[in-house]
Amino acid sequence: MQRLVATAQNGLEVIRFGGLAHDIESSPYEVTERKRMYRLRHYFPDDTTADRPVVVLVPPIMVSAEIWDVNAADGAVGMLHSAGIDCWVVDFGSPATEEGGWDRDLADHVLAVSSAVDTVTELTGRAVHLMGYSQGGMFAYQTAAYRYGKGVESIVTFGSPVDAVAGMPFGLPHGLVSDAADFLTDHVLNRLPITDSMVRLGFQALDPVKTARARLDFLRQLHNRDALLPKERQRRFLEGEGWLGYPGPALTDLLQQFVKHNRMMLGGFVIRDQLISLAELKCPILAFVGEVDDIGQPAAVRGIVRAAPNAEVYEASLIAGHFGLVSGSTATRQTWPLVRDWVNWQSGRGELPEQIQHMSLEVARKGPSSGFTRAVHALGSLAEAGTSLGKTIEGVAGQTLRGTVELTGEAARALPRLTRLGMIQPHTRISLGRLLGEHARNNPSRECFLFEDRVHTNKAVNQRIDNVVRGLISVGVRPATRVGVVMETRPSALVAIAALSRLGAVAVLLAPGSELSKVVELTGARLLLADPENLAAAVATGHRVLVLGGGSRDAGTDHLGIPHGSDVVDMEQIDPDAVSLPAWYRPNPGLARELAFILVTGTGDHFDVKYITNHRWALSAFGTATAADLDRNDTVYCLAPLHHSSGLLVSLGGAVAGGSRIALARSLDPAQFAEEVHRYGVTVVTYTWTMMRDILDADNFPNGHPHPIRLFIGSGMPAGLWRRTQERFDARVLEFYASIEGDVVLANVSGIKIACKGRPVPGTARVELIAYDPTTDEILVDDSGFARRCADNEVGLLIGTASDTVDLSAGGLRGVFAPGDSWMPTENLFRRDSDGDYWLMDRRDTVIHTPRGPVYTQPIVDLLNDITAVDMEVAFAVPVRDRILAVAAVSVRDGFTLAPKDVSEAVRALPPAQRPDIVYVVDEIPRSSTFRPSTRAVQAAGRAEPDDRTWWYNRESEAYEVLTPELVTRLFA
Repeated sequence: MQRLVATAQNGLEVIRFGGLAHDIESSPYEVTERKRMYRLRHYFPDDTTADRPVVVLVPPIMVSAEIWDVNAADGAVGMLHSAGIDCWVVDFGSPATEEGGWDRDLADHVLAVSSAVDTVTELTGRAVHLMGYSQGGMFAYQTAAYRYGKGVESIVTFGSPVDAVAGMPFGLPHGLVSDAADFLTDHVLNRLPITDSMVRLGFQALDPVKTARARLDFLRQLHNRDALLPKERQRRFLEGEGWLGYPGPALTDLLQQFVKHNRMMLGGFVIRDQLISLAELKCPILAFVGEVDDIGQPAAVRGIVRAAPNAEVYEASLIAGHFGLVSGSTATRQTWPLVRDWVNWQSGRGELPEQIQHMSLEVARKGPSSGFTRAVHALGSLAEAGTSLGKTIEGVAGQTLRGTVELTGEAARALPRLTRLGMIQPHTRISLGRLLGEHARNNPSRECFLFEDRVHTNKAVNQRIDNVVRGLISVGVRPATRVGVVMETRPSALVAIAALSRLGAVAVLLAPGSELSKVVELTGARLLLADPENLAAAVATGHRVLVLGGGSRDAGTDHLGIPHGSDVVDMEQIDPDAVSLPAWYRPNPGLARELAFILVTGTGDHFDVKYITNHRWALSAFGTATAADLDRNDTVYCLAPLHHSSGLLVSLGGAVAGGSRIALARSLDPAQFAEEVHRYGVTVVTYTWTMMRDILDADNFPNGHPHPIRLFIGSGMPAGLWRRTQERFDARVLEFYASIEGDVVLANVSGIKIACKGRPVPGTARVELIAYDPTTDEILVDDSGFARRCADNEVGLLIGTASDTVDLSAGGLRGVFAPGDSWMPTENLFRRDSDGDYWLMDRRDTVIHTPRGPVYTQPIVDLLNDITAVDMEVAFAVPVRDRILAVAAVSVRDGFTLAPKDVSEAVRALPPAQRPDIVYVVDEIPRSSTFRPSTRAVQAAGRAEPDDRTWWYNRESEAYEVLTPELVTRLFA
C-alpha cells in the first residue's frame, strides 16, 4: 500500500509540474557577450586562476546549451572546471524566441562560433580547445577550417559525423537519403518550421527501443523518489526541456551540403561565398566515437581522418550511444576524464591516455563485431533481446537496398540525358547559353562555378552573361558573327563564351600565344574578344578588339595600357542598363544545326580547324555527363583550357549538362591544384595530353594521401602517365576521343584497357572501321565495290554516320556500304579488338612510310611511355638518302636512367616491322599550349647523332644497340 501511495504521489507531481522537484543546481555562469546569433556563457566566472587551458563548447542547433551542464557537477563544465580548465559555452538560443531565429542558415552558426572564438581568445589571451557535440562538432570542424586554424589549439568532437556516405543513420543507403533530402528542401522546409516538439519526436523515433526502455524504467521506479532524483534533470532534458527548433534554412544547408553532397568529406562547402575544406585543418583532433551510436555512425565519425589529411587525428572509442557520449554515467566515468587528460596533454601538463589512439585510415571497426557489442551494451535491458537480429537483418537489407538505389540512380540520371540527345533535331534550339539559362531558372542559388576561392551562383553568372550580351550588342555583334576569343581560363572567359552562345554568335576559341594573325584570317573572325593579359597580342593583329575582365566601370581604362590609336573597346565601361535591346534579339536562338564554336589546333604551316555545331557540342556535353555519371554532387576541376576541345566539350560541356559545379583553374600549378582539390571538394579532374605529368612530378599527393577525386576525364593521356595517375590517386581515368569532322565520340568508360579509346558514346554517331591503304590514301573495297569492313585487329579508317546537315562535299563519303548512305571519315586510323574496343593507331598524315611498309606511331609512343624511366616521347619519319626511317625521341624522368635493353623489352609487344629503327634520348621535349609533346619542335632541334644515347634496332638480335659512327656509314650508306 505504501508503494502504491508513493507511486501515486510522485506520478501526480510529474503530471502537474512536468517532473519531480529536485535540488540539483546548474553550474554558475555569466553571459559575457550577447549578439544576434548567440550568447557567450562563461562558467565559474569567479574563478580567476591564471594560466588555465581554455575550452569553448558548442551545442548542436536542435539541443539546448544546457547539454554541457545537464549533470551539474558530474557534467562537462563541472568536471572540466574541477580539473582546472576554463569553460566557455556558445548558446545559440531557441529560434522560436530569438529575433530572426527561423531565418538562420548554417553559415550564421559557423560565423557565430568563429566570433565567439575571437572573443574568448581576446579575453583570455590563449588559443582555445574547440569542442562540439553532434552537429556542434561539425561546427567546430567548419569554424576551425574557416579560420584556417587561427586561435584553435585543438578540436574535440563527440559523435560528429563527417562522411555521410560511409554512415547514414541506421545504415540507410546514401542515395535514398539524398533523394529524401531533395524532397524535404524543395517541398517541406520552405513551408513548415521544424519545432522543438518535432525535433524531440524525431530523435526519439531514431531510437524507439531506448526511448521505450527509459520510460518503462521510470514508471517501474516511480515509487522510489530517491532513485529517480539523481537522473531527474537528465530525464526532463530529454523529455522536452532540452530540445530546440531547427531553422529551415539551416536544415536545408545541412541536407544539401553535408548529406546530399557530402561536402564535409569531399571539401568545397560554402560559408558566405567562401569555399572551405577540412583539409585546411592542421591542429590536433580528438573524435569521440560511440560504438553503438545510430545517429553519429562510427564510420561517418571516423571520416575525419580522411577529410583532414594534414591534421593529427585521434579517437576515443566508447561503448555508448549518441546522447550517452556527453551525458549520463558513461560520460561521467569516461568521456570527461579523457577530455581532461587530452587538454592537459595538449598543454604539456600530462600524458596521453592509453584509451586515446591515433585514428587509422582504415575505417573498419576494431574489436568485437557490431552485433556482439550491441548485445553486451544491451545486456539486462528489457525489450533489447530482439534488436541484435533486427540489426543483422537491417544490415543485410541496407546493403542490398544501397546497391539497388545506386544502380537505379545512375540509370535515372543517364536516361533523361540520352532521351534529350535522341530528341535533338536540326531545328531544335539547344546551346550552351540555353542550358546555363535553364540552370539559373530552375536553381538560381546553386553554385555554378568556383574560382579563386569564391563561389558564383547560377543567378549571378546568368546576370553577368546577360550584361555581356548587352555590351556585345552595343558594339555591333549580331547572330552568326564570328568573334575570336583570346583569353586565359577565368570567369570572364566562360562568361564571354556563354554570352556569344546566348546571342547566337560564333565563338572562335584561340590559344593565347598562338599565331593570332594567321588563325584569325583562317577562321574568318570579324573581331577579337580578349582579357587584359592578351590585349596587346590581340591589338597586334590589326583587328577590332573588345576587352573583358579589366575591372569595374569606376576603375577607368588607364590600367589596361590600350595602345594609342588602336580600335579597342573596354566592355567593362559599358552600362548594360543603358543599352536598348533591338527588336531582332532573342536570347539563345541557336539551333542544333547552326555553327556555335570554332576550334583551332596546330602551329606553323599546319592548322586544323574544327567546326562545332550546337548539336555537336550537346552531343559531347551530354555524352560526357552520361559516361562520367556527372551530377550535382560533382565538382569538375577544369585543368583543360577552354580553347581546347577537352575544355570546351568535356569539362565545360559535361559539367553544364550534368548540373555539376565547375572549378576553374587559371593555369596548371601543382601546388595550387593540391590545395584547391580539397578546398573545392573536387571529384572530377579534366586534362589534356600530358597535364597530369606536372601534377605527379610535384608529388603533392603521396600514395595513400586522402583526396576526393574519383575520376579523371580528358583526351590524349599517354599510357605510362595513365598508369601512374591511376596508381597515385586510386581513381579511374576516362579517356575520350572526338573526331575533328563529324559526330564520332569514343570513350573508355571502364578504364581497364590503358591507352584504349573505348567504344562509341550512346547517342553519338554510329562508327565503322573500313579497310584503308595508307600508302595510296585509298579505301579498299570488296568484290561488290562497297568498302570492306575491317576484321578484328586490322588497321583501318574510322568513319561515322553523317547527319542530314553535314556538307558531304567537304570530304564526306556516299555509297560506302549501301547505295546512297552517307558517312564522314575521321582523320585517324584505328584497330578494333575482339571485345569491340577501338585503339588509336595514327593520323592519316603521320603514318611513317618505310621500305618495309607503313609504321604506325601511336603504338610506339604508348609502349615507350609505359617504360618507368621515360618522361615523354614522340615518333616521326626521318628521310635518310633513299629511304625513310621510323624514329622515336624520348626524354628521361629526373632520377631515372634509360638503357637500350629497357626499350628492347618494351617494344617486344609490337610486330618486328612496327618497331622504330632509331630511338634516341633528348634532354627535353617541348609541349604545346595544350600540353601535347611537340614533334615539330623535336624535329627542328636537329637529328640524332651517333652516340651512347642513340640506339638502332638490330633486326637479327631483335634488340636495340648503341649507334656508332661506323654503323651509320655501314647501315645507312
